[in-house]
Amino acid sequence: MADHWFDALRPDGPGLLTGVLLLAVVLLVLFIWSIKRHRDPRLAVDCDAPMAQLIDSLAGLTHGPIIGGNAVEVFENGAFFEALFETIAAARHSVHFETFLWKDGVLARRLVDALVERRRAGVEVRVLVDARGGRKMGKAAQRRLCDAGCKFEMHHPSHIRNIGVFNERDHRKLVVVDGQVALLGGHCIVDQWLGEAQDRDHFRDIGVRIRGPAVRTLQYAFSENWIEETGELFVGEAVFPPLPDAGNVAVHVACVKPEGSPPAVKILHHLVICLARQRLWIQNPYFLPDAEAIEAFGRAVARGVDVRIMVPAAEASDMPLVQHAAHRNFGKLLDAGVRIFEYQTTLLHQKVLTVDGVWCAIGSSNFDDRSLETNDEITIGLHDAALARHFEAVFERDARHCVELDAASWARRGRWHQLKDKALFMFNELM
Repeated sequence: MADHWFDALRPDGPGLLTGVLLLAVVLLVLFIWSIKRHRDPRLAVDCDAPMAQLIDSLAGLTHGPIIGGNAVEVFENGAFFEALFETIAAARHSVHFETFLWKDGVLARRLVDALVERRRAGVEVRVLVDARGGRKMGKAAQRRLCDAGCKFEMHHPSHIRNIGVFNERDHRKLVVVDGQVALLGGHCIVDQWLGEAQDRDHFRDIGVRIRGPAVRTLQYAFSENWIEETGELFVGEAVFPPLPDAGNVAVHVACVKPEGSPPAVKILHHLVICLARQRLWIQNPYFLPDAEAIEAFGRAVARGVDVRIMVPAAEASDMPLVQHAAHRNFGKLLDAGVRIFEYQTTLLHQKVLTVDGVWCAIGSSNFDDRSLETNDEITIGLHDAALARHFEAVFERDARHCVELDAASWARRGRWHQLKDKALFMFNELM
């Protein structure tokens, strides 16, 4: 036996080679982790100023300036797509379309028809779809787009060159037309997003259409992943035109992912917990805050903030396993005084924040580690009291379709429920 181990550890033995390979793998994993990791923001802000006085700080820390002079329209459920098709049909120079989830169906075919029609009318059309989210869009749709002359790309397709970034998905939902109008929110190109959220087969979501100077920054956001995949630089007034004021809404865009620093969307979501002084209301389909955020929610309640969270019930969600993982920390939040509402009718998919009735945000970001650490996301902050009140009214209307949880009843939920919550939470960073 001793001779066997001696032979294995000889310079030309198999044991030494295996050890060297294992060491190389470990070092490679550590090297990749050190490059990809982001530091978490400290969730402590020593400031008592009201939110309205801190908008510049919020924008500055999320790597985006405040841009005034914008008009913002809100669209719920299937009405968003009517605004989308109306905007695409009016395109004269360019249509830039970016999305995560695209599945073949009535909506997808109508979208292809609209994009092909504009391309045949001489409009430059660029389409970027996440490779994982677009697995079911169908080859026919891709062929029709390409045959018509649309420029089509998949983001991070399965290829050896993408092995280091394959887990990084493009979760944005963004459309920019003529560099003058943009639409964004949570809507996916899937038939379940049509309708009026009337049942489990028709999802609940909210999107916005923006006109004004902020569209230039949204065009930049589209260009980021487009250039990564194609190397193409698009220039000129067809894509970056002069943008006069279109309204009175101040906008800032959070989408940047600096190396080593927390992504802008994470800073934004965590910072508003610290800055809220009266109300913090959140609607989000996948709500898995980390331990520091949970403590920050508790501190917000302790200083008198009305903190309300609305999520879909596990039975109504398209990903019930994620909801059960989220349940693991509901007890801590409820015990801290956070109010939690579970939407019963269908998947509640909008990602909306409102703070103190003066500021609100909407975009593609879920409140979980995948969105706030890994994915490419986009969230826009809106400094406008009328929009904040509008989204608070939406929350109150949606609350009629919710069951509000209470700490005592939640603590008595079944053992199997609790075991499932704890087991699934172990995989929360992968969900």
